[in-house]
Amino acid sequence: MWIIATLIVYAIARQIALKLRHPVFNPLLLSLMVLMPMVIYSGDTYQIYFDQNKVINFMLGPAVIALAYPLYEQMHVIHRHWRTILITCTLASIASMVLGSLIAVWLGGDLQIAASVLPKSVSTPFALSTADHIDGIPAVTAALVVIAGLFGALIGYPLLNALKVKSSLARGLSIGAVSHAIGTAKAAESNYQEGAMSSLALVICGIITTILAPFIYPVIVYIVNYTGF
Repeated sequence: MWIIATLIVYAIARQIALKLRHPVFNPLLLSLMVLMPMVIYSGDTYQIYFDQNKVINFMLGPAVIALAYPLYEQMHVIHRHWRTILITCTLASIASMVLGSLIAVWLGGDLQIAASVLPKSVSTPFALSTADHIDGIPAVTAALVVIAGLFGALIGYPLLNALKVKSSLARGLSIGAVSHAIGTAKAAESNYQEGAMSSLALVICGIITTILAPFIYPVIVYIVNYTGF
């Protein structure tokens, strides 16, 4: 039942997004606005909804892998700017982890919430694995991943335009570094090269976050416990 409802709602939301072409009418956001009340008022739990949509969830992995094709076509750009790409993704990953966790604590969250927030800006497989490894709450992380992705997809391009960022490399890396697959989908719609660079940032930031999170989280704990943050 729910997999059919999800596909129908998303198909309609997609058509609305294509016709109106405004960041607010993001198909994922529109789908969530419809499906969440449907699940609540049906009396079913999220677990029931998730179980009936396992096929869609499973396809997330192959979808991310499929992003490798645009990268192959942009190998000349990657080869020319690999240092810039690597430095940008590393700094973006560290900033996202540190700032997100500290803001969560500043707003009243405990260290477990901070651990759940820390990997929010990378795609779901990377984020859930990271959260589980540093004793975060995977369910909270999963929700924050969606929020981060939607946030980037909604305001990423308006912000880049306001800042007059013209480089396809910079625009793509910015979107992919903070809003993973959701932002990458938006980038791919806007510009093919930006979509490729965003997908590259998605993968690199996911790997960097997975590697560095076990080292950065203890630093967050130290800051919270010994500096009175």
